[in-house]
Amino acid sequence: MSLPFPLRFLLATNPALIGRVLDIVYPVIAGHMIRQAGYTQQSARTSAVTMIQRFGSALNLNIHFHMLVVDGVYRVTTPHDNRPRFQWVRELTSAQLTQLAHTIARRVGRLLEREGLLERDTEQLDLGEVLDEDDPIPDKAGHSITYRIAVGPHRGRKVFELQTLPICDEEDWATDGPGNVAGFSLHAGVAVKASQRDKLERLCRYICRPPVSEKRLFLTARGDIGYTLKTPTATGRLMTRSGFV
Repeated sequence: MSLPFPLRFLLATNPALIGRVLDIVYPVIAGHMIRQAGYTQQSARTSAVTMIQRFGSALNLNIHFHMLVVDGVYRVTTPHDNRPRFQWVRELTSAQLTQLAHTIARRVGRLLEREGLLERDTEQLDLGEVLDEDDPIPDKAGHSITYRIAVGPHRGRKVFELQTLPICDEEDWATDGPGNVAGFSLHAGVAVKASQRDKLERLCRYICRPPVSEKRLFLTARGDIGYTLKTPTATGRLMTRSGFV
C-alpha cells in the first residue's frame, strides 16, 4: 500500500499516526475478503502480517506498507471453535483494488480531518501544527521524499539518475493492475501457493529487507557514490556524498 507524498511526509514526522493509518488499511482489506467469501465479521476471520517500510528502492524516504495477507478466510462457527475451516477467496480485480483504495483514502481523510490536519474545503494538509521550526529533520525528510539533495552546495537539486524508468503500461502488469486513487495505491500482484515455500521465503525476505544493500554500493573514480538499483530497466543511481546523506 503506497501513500500520497504529503501523507508520507506527515507520517515520517509524526510516527504515531502510522499505526492509526494502518488500523484503517487492514480492516478495509479484511472486511472485503470476508464479504467476498459470503460471511460476516462475526462468522469469519482473516489475517495478515504487515511490515512498515520507511524507504523506497531509490533510497528515498517512502512510508508504505508491505502486507502478507492470507488469500481467504477462516469460518468460525462458535467463539471456541478449535477447528476453523479455510475458504479461499478469488484474487482481487483492478476495479476492486480501486474501490478499496478509494475507501481507504476517504477514511484516512476523515482521520486527518478529525486531527485538524486536513481542511475539508481546501483538501490540503496543514503541517504547521505538527512541525517544529527548530527541528532540521522534517526539512531533510521533505527533500528525501521528493528525491532531492538536502545538504551541501547542491541542496534542492534532483538526485541524478543514470537512466530514467519507462512508463509501465497496463499490459505490463502481472495482474489487472493496482488500484490508484489520489496517490493511494493498492497493489496485489504477488500470490504464493501453500506448496511454494521457497517463494514465500523470498517474499518474506523482500518485505523485511533493509534500506541499503551494501553489495550495490560503490565508489566511482571521481569519488562519487553509486548505487545499483534492483529494477532491471535502470543502470544505477549516481550521487555525491552529500546527496547520498
